Formats: sequence, C-alpha cells, structure tokens
Amino acid sequence: MLDADVASRSLGIELLELSAGGARASMTVTPEMANGYSITHGGYVFMLADTTFALACNSHDEPAVAARADIRYLRSTTVGDVLIAEAVERARYGRNGIYDVTVTRDGDVVAEFRGDSRTLSRR
Repeated sequence: MLDADVASRSLGIELLELSAGGARASMTVTPEMANGYSITHGGYVFMLADTTFALACNSHDEPAVAARADIRYLRSTTVGDVLIAEAVERARYGRNGIYDVTVTRDGDVVAEFRGDSRTLSRR
C-alpha cells in the first residue's frame, strides 16, 4: 500500500515496522513543511500519523479506509526534527476498527491521534 501512496512517499515517510494491528513510521521535517512561525505545519504531523494509522488498519490484509480521525498537538517541532509515529490497534469489530497513534520526537510526545477505520465491502 505504501509503495502506491505517492503523497506519503513524497514527504519521505518511511515504514519502520509493521505487525498485525500496528505500525511505526518516520518522517524528517523539511523546510517546505515549516509554517509562518518556522515550526512544522500541523497538517504534516497529521499526515504522518494518518499514514501510520492507514498502515496499521490495513495490516490485516483487508482493504480499510479512515471513517474518522482527530489529533491533539502537544509540542511543536522544527526543520530537521525526525518524527516517529507508532500506531496501536485498540479494537476491531465487524468492519470497524479504532487505532491510536502517538507521534514523538526524541522520545517526547508531539501529538496524539485517534482514527476509526472501516474495511471496504467486497463486491
């Protein structure tokens, strides 16, 4: 899935680990990702978390998409920072799933993301 994800690959997002219901990915903040305050634009942090969520919810070999997602930003980051996102499956039932993603920099929590997934129906 990540190989076909042009948007995530264009940001340099790299898969570090994949397991059933879990994933770890990284991204280095580039100058193009900085906002007017010279800190990382929140959309890029969200995209790293969302990509890691997508990897985790698709790890069961059933195509899944996001049904809902939200994020809480706790710390800012800057150009050159390496962000690590770790997704953990909290529940799966029927075609639904709930996943939490923690984004860190040097071990400090930068953001907390929660995503609800839905597997695609097979036709």
